[in-house]
Amino acid sequence: MQGIADSFYLCGMQKTNVAIFASGTGSNAVNLIRHFADHSSIDVAFVLSNKEDADVLTSARELGITTFYRSNDDVADAEVLMVLCREMKIDGIVLAGYLRKVPEQFIQNFEGKIINLHPSLLPKFGGKGMYGSHVHKAVIESGEEESGITIHYVNEAFDEGRIIAQFHCSLDEGETVESLAGKIKWLEHSYFPTVIERTLMQ
Repeated sequence: MQGIADSFYLCGMQKTNVAIFASGTGSNAVNLIRHFADHSSIDVAFVLSNKEDADVLTSARELGITTFYRSNDDVADAEVLMVLCREMKIDGIVLAGYLRKVPEQFIQNFEGKIINLHPSLLPKFGGKGMYGSHVHKAVIESGEEESGITIHYVNEAFDEGRIIAQFHCSLDEGETVESLAGKIKWLEHSYFPTVIERTLMQ
């Protein structure tokens, strides 16, 4: 029997082109690149960073992915991002550890097509300045019994877009920022690629 992927190609349809925006080491970006390598219907078209020396750019290039550096001024300019995404025929954008606010006009042009990963159970511990270890520290200090990740659409406010999926982990007695970060990373690497896949192919 002919598979879905075979039918996809016989119909002459092109793959969904995804851009990943990241600011740091990019472990989630690398995980996504590896997950979608040779995927039947999704391509990672490029990785963009606002930091010229970001490790994610080196890692992406080593995996054969096109990379772009754009300054903080550039990524604050919706037109700069839109021109790049139009040239690269981008269908969806994934924010994977991207620490800059996405311009409103860009969000409007890609409404419902920009997905973010946040390392807490939103709406708790979201907003400006809440990323990485800052989030884990706040979760522990607040006495929470659980944390987790939230995958959500991006809107004009930090971490307030419609939630797509959440995955939980418990906090143990004596939990540290480092141990909680390990739990969160496991959730991210385990679930982010499949949720992206499911969402983009709806």
